[in-house]
Amino acid sequence: MSNRPDIDKNELCEKIREIYPDIGTCGIDIDVNYSDEQQRWVVDLKKDAHELKTYLEDGDAELCLTGKQCVGLGIEIAQLVGNIERMPG
Repeated sequence: MSNRPDIDKNELCEKIREIYPDIGTCGIDIDVNYSDEQQRWVVDLKKDAHELKTYLEDGDAELCLTGKQCVGLGIEIAQLVGNIERMPG
C-alpha cells in the first residue's frame, strides 16, 4: 500500500472523523491507506476486538476532500460502523 500523490491519507482520515466524530483516533481506531493493487482506498476500522475494512473508490475520496460530496464516503463508513456495532462480544 502507498499514498496517492494527490490525496493525503491523514487528510482523508480526518475528513472521516469530521463526518463521524465518535469513530475514534486516526492511526489507532481507524486507518486509511491507498492500495495500488486494487486502485482504491482501504478504510480499516477497529473497535474493541473487532476489525472491518471497506473500500473507497478514488472519485469518492476526492469529491469528499474537495468538499463537493461526501455521500459515498458517508455511506461506506456508516455501513462499517453498523456492522461493527452488530458484532457480538
